[in-house]
Amino acid sequence: MKTVKKAIITDAGFASRYLPITKTIPKAMVPIGAKPAMQLCVEECREAGIEEIIIVATPNTMAKDIYDNYFHDNAENVRNLLEKQGKSERFEPVEEVLNFPKITVIEQDPTLPYGNGSPIVSAKEFVKDEDAFVVLYSDDLIFGNSDTRTLIETYLQNENAKAVIAAQEMPEKVWNKYGMIALKENGTLSHIVEKPETPDKSPSSLASYGRYLLTPEVFDYLIPSNTGLDGELWTVDAITKLAEHGDVVVAKSNGKWMTTGDPKNYFTTLLEYVLETGLVGADEITEICYNYNKEKNI
Repeated sequence: MKTVKKAIITDAGFASRYLPITKTIPKAMVPIGAKPAMQLCVEECREAGIEEIIIVATPNTMAKDIYDNYFHDNAENVRNLLEKQGKSERFEPVEEVLNFPKITVIEQDPTLPYGNGSPIVSAKEFVKDEDAFVVLYSDDLIFGNSDTRTLIETYLQNENAKAVIAAQEMPEKVWNKYGMIALKENGTLSHIVEKPETPDKSPSSLASYGRYLLTPEVFDYLIPSNTGLDGELWTVDAITKLAEHGDVVVAKSNGKWMTTGDPKNYFTTLLEYVLETGLVGADEITEICYNYNKEKNI
C-alpha cells in the first residue's frame, strides 16, 4: 500500500496587507488564540499521521529563524522561571510544540518566479521520492476536522489518482473570490476557473483552496518556465495539467474552511476559533456587540 508521510506548509510571501506587523514576523505567526496559524496547520498534519513537515519561509527575511526558534528552541529559561514560580503547568503547551513530528524549515528559492507554486518547487528535494505528499497553505485553516486526513484517506481509496484536492461548497455571492471547480463526467477534476466574473461563469459551487495531495509527477508541470496569469507560477495550473493525464480526485472537506488572507478575514477566523474552542462564548460576544451598538447609538 502506498503511504503519505510528508507535508509541505507554505508561508513564502511578504503579506503586504498585514504591514507593518509582517515587516518583522511572518503572517503565519500571527496568533489565533494562543497559537500561531502555522501551529494549527502543523497540528492538522500530526492528527493525520504525517511524520515530517517542511515549512517553506519567505527568503531574505527573519522568517526561517523565527520558525526554527518557535518549533525547536527548548526555552529552558522560561521552563526554569516557571518552575521557580510553581507554575510548571504553564510550560506544557511549549512541550507539546517541541514534541511535534519532525519539522524542517527552509527558505523559498529566491530565483524562482513569484507565485504559490514556487514554495512547493523549493521543497522538491524533500518529497520527490515519496508516493505522494500533502501541501497546506498556511493562509487556510480548517475547523472541526482534518482536511489532511481526508486527502490521505481519499488518495488511499483511489491509488491511481495523480492528485487529490480539497473542496468546499460556497454561496454564490463569493464565487468571484475563489477558484471554482469544473468536474469531468466521472466526478474528477476537469479544471479550475479562477475568480469567475459572474455567477454564470462558475462551473460549480465548489471552491478549491490551499489543501492538496500531490504526487511527484506534479513537478513535470510545476516548473519555472510554466508561468501563467500575471507571470506567476500557479499550483492549480500544474494540477490542471495532471488532470489532463489522469484522475485528480475532488474531496469535499469534512471541516469548515476559513482564510486569514487579509485582516478582515483574519478577524472572522479568529472569532470562529474562539467560539469553537470555548475561549469566549457566543453570549459574551453578543453582549459586547450590544453594548457597542448602544454606545454608538446604532
